[in-house]
Amino acid sequence: MGPIRGFKRRKKAADQKVVDQNVLTSATVASLGPQPQPLDWWDEFSKRISGPLSQSKGPKSFESVFRISRKTFNYICSLVKEDMMARQSSFCDVNGKPLSLNDQVAVALRRLSSGESLSIIGDSFGVNQSTVSQVTWRFVEAMEERGLHHLSWPSTEAEMEQIKSKFEKIRGLPNCCGAIDITHVVMTIPTMDPSTNVWFDLEKNYSMILQAVVDPEMRFRDVIAGWPGSLSDAIVLRSSGFFRLTEEGNRLNGKKLKFSEGTEIREYIIGDAGFPLLPWLFTPYQGKGLSDLQIEFNKRHAATRMVAQMALARLKEMWRIIHGVMWMPDKNRLPRIVLVCCLLHNILIDLDDEVLDNMSLSHHHDNGYRRQNSESFDQSALVTRDQLSLYLTGKLPS
Repeated sequence: MGPIRGFKRRKKAADQKVVDQNVLTSATVASLGPQPQPLDWWDEFSKRISGPLSQSKGPKSFESVFRISRKTFNYICSLVKEDMMARQSSFCDVNGKPLSLNDQVAVALRRLSSGESLSIIGDSFGVNQSTVSQVTWRFVEAMEERGLHHLSWPSTEAEMEQIKSKFEKIRGLPNCCGAIDITHVVMTIPTMDPSTNVWFDLEKNYSMILQAVVDPEMRFRDVIAGWPGSLSDAIVLRSSGFFRLTEEGNRLNGKKLKFSEGTEIREYIIGDAGFPLLPWLFTPYQGKGLSDLQIEFNKRHAATRMVAQMALARLKEMWRIIHGVMWMPDKNRLPRIVLVCCLLHNILIDLDDEVLDNMSLSHHHDNGYRRQNSESFDQSALVTRDQLSLYLTGKLPS
């Protein structure tokens, strides 16, 4: 069959008509001037903020409300999305509008970072207190499930060697793999129940203990939370998984450093005088009348150990739910909340969040708590610490 007469002419006319319409549409749009862009989530969410936080509605105010950058916020949302959205929920604001993933993460992060009460956060974001509580706990569960890879012991020799190198650059301590410290999360709990006495610590507070091993960049590498405040630093250490793994040869079991003929030092961590002196945990010299050698070691030790103190201080300053005094916390849930705060602390470091640049560095994380002193020591550790002291001052015989 030949071509249908007039088809090409009709098609050409139709094409011309479409082109003319497109040109007309473009011209019309151009005449209207710049078109408004779709609202960003924060633009819309910030309009719902009331109370004192309502002053934080500018484009640069996100960091002042959540104390993290938008980049980090987006990453955290992607991390917990699958778990937080997997279960059906009826989380809504006071007007009945369902809370999006971003809404829920925002509520949880504000609760953890500000430490404000459920009622204050609920009033600020237009949600009920029970919703704040439930959303925060769902976020904690999701972070436990999805964020644990941000808190781990170095898995390769290369990674550990890098840590050792950075520690040595602080004040010369060789083969050091971490700094350990303990802090207290203070609580207000019912005093009528005799079972609460175990939480009553030496400073006459009710508290829960967090033990942390930190790397040179103030990243948590091992944490344990949940032990009662009445326990000593030494007992908490000996009760920890880190102690068991190290004693079994599964931690701090890498390269030994040879000082001189017949003298070598294994991998170790450092801690204050509240910990026992062990072959893999060096504490400072104690007592009066220390030699110049011992004083020099203590100075280097204290300067290097400072990273653990600063990490815990930053943790409490950044995630203020564990700063100050917690009102009637669930003691079964609190250790998990502390863990998630540690995960978030590490995420900010891993993502090189710029908000860290604006944070002042402090090493005061346990205000009101006096340093403990452990008299426990390993005889071989005494010898090794002396050899390390001689090495640091260049006086170890070759």
